[in-house]
Amino acid sequence: MTWEAHMRTALELAANGPATGVNPRVGCVIVADDGRVLSEGWHRGVGTPHAEVDALSRLPEGGARGATAVVTLEPCNHWGHTGPCSEALITAGVARVVYAVADPGQHSSGGADRLREAGVEVVPGVLADEVEHFLDDWLTAARLGRPHITVKWAASLDGRTAAADGTSRWITGAAARQRVHEQREASDAIVVGTGTVLTDDPSLTARGDAGELMGTQPTPVVVGTRAVPNDAAVFRHPNPVIFEGTHDLEAVVADLHQRGFRRVYVEGGPTLATAFVAAGLVDEYAIYVAPTLLGGPQHAIGDIGVTTIAEQRRLRILDIERLGQDLYIRAVPAAEVPAPQVPAPEVPAAEPGTAPAKES
Repeated sequence: MTWEAHMRTALELAANGPATGVNPRVGCVIVADDGRVLSEGWHRGVGTPHAEVDALSRLPEGGARGATAVVTLEPCNHWGHTGPCSEALITAGVARVVYAVADPGQHSSGGADRLREAGVEVVPGVLADEVEHFLDDWLTAARLGRPHITVKWAASLDGRTAAADGTSRWITGAAARQRVHEQREASDAIVVGTGTVLTDDPSLTARGDAGELMGTQPTPVVVGTRAVPNDAAVFRHPNPVIFEGTHDLEAVVADLHQRGFRRVYVEGGPTLATAFVAAGLVDEYAIYVAPTLLGGPQHAIGDIGVTTIAEQRRLRILDIERLGQDLYIRAVPAAEVPAPQVPAPEVPAAEPGTAPAKES
C-alpha cells in the first residue's frame, strides 16, 4: 500500500490546529489493512491530546490493533502536558507507523526508535517536503531555538522605501496593504524599532478592509533604547507592548522564543531590517514592490556586509503574486549559498530623514 493519499489527509487534518503558539500542527489517520480509514485526529493546542491520541480515542478498545497510524510528525517520546505518543501507539497495538518529518526536539524526539524497539514497523519520510513546508515555522523554532522570522518591506521599483523627505504613505496600494494586515494576524509578534515608533507612530494592529480589528492580534514588540511617549499609538494595542531595551538582536529573538512566540513579523524601517539581514536571522522575506520610482537615499536595506559580488545574499523565490498594481514577492535565503560571516550592525536611533517606511 502507498501512503501518500493518507498522509495528505493527515496534513489537511493538521491544518485545523492553531497556527500560532509553541506546539506544532499535527494530523493523524488510523488506517486498516484494507485501506479503510478507521479514525482521524489532530492536535488542538497546548494541553490537549496529541493527534495520535486524539485519533485513538475515537476507536473502541482494541480498535487500532494491527492498524497503521499515518501521522505528519514523528510521534513524540516524552512526558509534557500529555504522555508520549509512542507509548500510546504501542499500547493500542498498532502494527505500523508512517510519518513525514522527524521530530527535532531535544526532549521529544526518539519516538521512531521506541516504536521499533517494541516491534512496530516504522516508515519515515512520506511527503516529507510538503510537511516540512507546512511546519516550516515550528521546525525553525525547534531546530534553531528561536522563532521563525519574516522581514517585510514595501518599496518602489527602484528599491526605495520613502521619498527623500522621509514620507512613505502610501507606496503600495490597498490590496498589498491588506495582505500585510493578514500576515500580521498570522504572526505571534510584530517587531519594530523605536525609530519607527517615534517617526511613524504605528498602531501595529491587524485590521480588516474597513479598519476594524481582526480576530487575532500580534503582540507588539519595540526594539531599541530610546524612550517612547506615553501617548504612542502602540500603547492602545489590544495586547501589552513588549519593550526590548537593547540593540542585541540575538538577545531579542532568544527572549521572544522564551516567551513562546513561534512566528515573528519584522516590520521596522531600513535600519532594523538591515540588522536582521546582516545577522543572518531572516527565514523569509515578504517584499512588496510598487510600480513607481522615487530615487534618492531611502533604500530598503543598507550595508549588510557584502563587499564583493561573491558575497551576495542570494534568495530563492517561492511565490510572486500580483496585488492590484503591486507585486508581492515571497522569498527565502538560498540554502546552497552560505551566508557571509559579518558582524551584525547595531540598531541605532533613527537619524533625521531616516524613513521608517512602514504601514501603520
